[in-house]
Amino acid sequence: MKYRNEHRDIGMTSLPAIFRPLDLDELGIPRRWLRANVISGDWERVARGLYRIRTAAVTEHDTIALVCKRFPQAIVCLLTALHFYGIGTQAPREVWIALDRKARKSRRKDLPIRIVRFSAQMLRYAVVTRNIQGVPIRITTPARTVVDCFRYRKTVGLDVAIEALRDTLRRKQAGVDEIIRAAETGRVRTVIRPYIEAAVA
Repeated sequence: MKYRNEHRDIGMTSLPAIFRPLDLDELGIPRRWLRANVISGDWERVARGLYRIRTAAVTEHDTIALVCKRFPQAIVCLLTALHFYGIGTQAPREVWIALDRKARKSRRKDLPIRIVRFSAQMLRYAVVTRNIQGVPIRITTPARTVVDCFRYRKTVGLDVAIEALRDTLRRKQAGVDEIIRAAETGRVRTVIRPYIEAAVA
């Protein structure tokens, strides 16, 4: 019993709120205690291969953490990034993530995801790391997110891209110069420039 309690304490203090069995291995916690802690109610299974510490506070971004724990190489982007930053009025039901164009698409349907493909350069440019429930989240910056909405305007809608631009500038989450630089990298400067001029007029 003492052995079990010791490992339960390690799990509660060292594990992220959302974790995979692999995280137990890295902490030296035997896999057999996974089932025991699920049965006891300390941990809960939330998706295939994903678990959550039951006492952890639930946040509105938990689903993002789940998706990024499943796909650590993913970049949170577009509508989900807008919602994360509080830009615009979008409340997507799916978590929008970008993967490398060569990455295999997951066949699992247990998490609500929408996948877009980025080039290797765009997987690195203006991407920052945040933390949700102990899970590192790689996400596009506000300026980059606005530019991506114009790059994918046929997918998300031009009205969404314009709203994102105006709201980002109004909230001062990014400046015109930063957005222009991101637009140059994303090759949509000529597309976005008239909307920037209208927004700051």
